[in-house]
Formats: sequence, C-alpha cells, structure tokens
Amino acid sequence: MHQLTLAEIARGLADKQFSAEELSCSLLARIAQLDPQLNSFITVTEDLAIEQAKAADARRAAGENSPLLGAPIAHKDLFCTNGVLTSCGSKILTGFKAPYDATVVEKLKAAGTVTLGKLNMDEFAMGSANESSHYGPVKNPWDLTRVPGGSSGGSAAAVAARLLPAATGTDTGGSIRQPAALTNLTGIKPTYGRVSRWGMIAYASSLDQGGPLARTAEDCALLLGAMAGFDAKDSTSVDQPVDDYLAALAQPLAGLRIGLPKEYFGAGLDARIGEKIMAVVEELKKLGATVKEISLPNMQHAIPAYYVIAPAEASSNLSRFDGVRFGYRCENPKDLQDLYKRSRGEGFGAEVKRRIMVGTYALSAGYYDAYYIKAQQIRRLIKNDFVAAFKDVDVILGPTTPNLAWKLGEKNADPVSAYLEDIYTITANLAGIPGLSMPAGFVDGLPVGVQLLGNYFQEGRLLNVAHQYQQVSDWHKQAPKGF
Repeated sequence: MHQLTLAEIARGLADKQFSAEELSCSLLARIAQLDPQLNSFITVTEDLAIEQAKAADARRAAGENSPLLGAPIAHKDLFCTNGVLTSCGSKILTGFKAPYDATVVEKLKAAGTVTLGKLNMDEFAMGSANESSHYGPVKNPWDLTRVPGGSSGGSAAAVAARLLPAATGTDTGGSIRQPAALTNLTGIKPTYGRVSRWGMIAYASSLDQGGPLARTAEDCALLLGAMAGFDAKDSTSVDQPVDDYLAALAQPLAGLRIGLPKEYFGAGLDARIGEKIMAVVEELKKLGATVKEISLPNMQHAIPAYYVIAPAEASSNLSRFDGVRFGYRCENPKDLQDLYKRSRGEGFGAEVKRRIMVGTYALSAGYYDAYYIKAQQIRRLIKNDFVAAFKDVDVILGPTTPNLAWKLGEKNADPVSAYLEDIYTITANLAGIPGLSMPAGFVDGLPVGVQLLGNYFQEGRLLNVAHQYQQVSDWHKQAPKGF
C-alpha cells in the first residue's frame, strides 16, 4: 500500500479495497522500521492516527465519500497541532504543545485526513539543507550521505521514501520546491495569500506560504484544493474563490506559451541539469506548447534583497521567544536580562542567531533606509519583471536548483554558498507568485527538478502543465532503492 499515490488511495478507499485503519497501521509500521535511517519525523502520532482512521472509516460506512477521507498525511512541524508537540525544529520550543490547530491542519482534518505525525525541518524554516534542526539533520533517501533540501526536508524525505503519500510544507524562499527537486517530488508554493498562515509559526511573514508535497501533480491538486481558501483569522489571506484544481489537470497544452529566462541558463547552473530542463521543454513542445526566450533583468539582485528582508522579518517575529511565556527557559537566571539572554542564546541554533543578527542590524537606526528600504525597492522591481513577462507568456520554466543534492555538512562552513542554492526560487516569494517543482530526470542517480512559475492565482495552470508532462514521462514514478 505504501506505493500508492494519494489519488490511488482515494480510489482504493472508495472501492473498499482496504480501510483507512489498515492503511494507517501499515504506514506507521513502515515509519517505525525505516525512519531511523532518515530522521524525517520529529513526532509520530500513532494513537491520534488510529483514532482518526477509525473515524474516517465510520464516516465512509455512513455514506461519505470525499477523496481525502481516510488519507494519511503528516505536517511540517511549524503548523500548530492541538495537543501535539509543535517545535519548529528548535530547542527553544521544547515541550510546547499547541493549544489549537492551524487553519491548514483544521481544513485537512475536516476533509478527513489522518495525521501520522509532525515532520522534521530546518530550525524555524531557516536553511536550504535541513541540517539546522535541533533534532538532527534529515537524510535524502536517494543517497543517505546527502541533504534532502530545506527547510521542508522532513516532509520531502518522508514522501520520497514512501513513508506516506503526501505532506504539508512551507515555502519562504523555495522551501517546498527545492526539497521537492532534490528528492524527486512534485511540490507547489501557492500565490501569497492563497493558503492561510494562521497557526503557521512565522519565519518571514511577507514571504511564508504553505503548500503540499506529493509524488504527482494530481496529488498536489487534491491536497491544495483542501488547504486553500479565505481565512478571516489571517489578515494576509485573499478573499478569492478556490479554483477546481483537479478539473484543470486535463486541459490540453495546445497554445501554451512558455518563457525561458536567459538569466536562468548562464553561469552557476550545472550543465547536466540544464540538459534535463531542455529535454522537458522539448516534451512540452510536442504537447502543443510554444517557447520563447524572456528576460528577468533584476533576478541578479534577488539573493541580497531576500537576505535582508527575510532576516529582518525573522528578527521581529522571533523576538516573542524569550523564555517567559512558553518553551525553553534557562536554569537559575540571575535577573530578567539574564533570563532573556541565556534562554535565547541556549535555545536558538547558529543559523537562527545569524539571521536574527543580520535582520536586527538591517532594521537598526541609520541602516534601515540603506538596507531594508532598498531591498523592498528591489523587491518591487522583481515583481515588475514578472508582471511584464506574463503579458507575453503563460508560464515561466527553468531549473529549480542550480546543483544536485550536496553532501551532508558540505556547506556548513560557508552559509552563503547554501544561500545561493535558492537563486531560482526566491524571486517567486519576493513577487508573491505561485511556483511548482516537478521531477525532470536524474544525473548520477540524483533527482533533478524543473520549476514552473505562473501569474497570480494561476496554481491550476501550473498543476495542469505538470500533470500533462507526467502523462508522457515516468520520472515521478521512480523510487529510491531500499525504500
């Protein structure tokens, strides 16, 4: 059963080939057996899963038949989950059990999903490798000596290893799409405001977006349809009807206009990855798409702009973790200042501290105009580039990452080299547009991802292109050996 996609599970449950309880028990046993190799879970919620699976079976017996009823998933460990440890991969949230469900968790629970647990992640979603977690690094099932990408690396590794069919993730600068690319999955970051951020512990509030990781575009469409929608509790949520993503999958690609940014295919891109991307382009042309070269001239400024804006917002958001109200508190503080200093100093890891310091500096008196305001101006120029491009094309296509998955620890001494792995993904977050990564083949046995970017609220179009490509390719069906 572990080889089934989310859509196949929905059909199997509807046809009574197996029950939700049988499926959940099978996957929980698989997690217990295989996850010690991967470290993809922080918490396994076995009792909760069995309880939810039994409830789903009872609802089906009573005549309900919604596609996600009884479908097993797990959540990235920054989605608050009532009564379950919610750690953000950080020591500073030791022992914190959320007293409520995030809107995404609530929506998926209402759809009947079964929660198998909470998944490992870079601490407070800060990282591109899933090595900054207090609970240890996650390993890539395609090569256990390599990273799975971050920050949703636990979600990606668990789905790629067939421990579960799909999972939630979040994407601040590529943290759904990059691990999807490095582990041979499909992952989509929706338009900013499409999925509620309420109950999703913030890293950078103007950039964070929740979304699904799964093996196919069809599965992502299923999950995103349940996750998306307006939420009055989230001031950044957009009040716009949710498209029928499943219905959009079957549209033919005849007349689709694809833009290839010349900036994506220059120095810095592994030439072997470039070849895989162009092979995808040729297949899409056979399906009726047309291709033209475009330019995104301000892309070169994206990394410095992002690494001013995101740390600045993180500095503000993480100020609430002070050792007073919840989570980790240092022992025997001398006074209030000592409590703050030692609780934060002992509770936060190196990468989080680095970004808090950068962000605080960028927001400080005398530097705010020179750094933060300038970065926001660059952000607007990047958005304008996309607005102009989408007047001529429907979808922008390119690599998701410039390199293959790297060795664990390889970039720890040089964090800037890890930041550069986000070069193709962060522009979508700065502009707020949707982005999707899907499998494009393998180089030296390691997965390669192709990225699709769309205009605002065009998630259905991205899923459609990915689904049509997956009808004529089988990269997404490949599984890592041993799993």
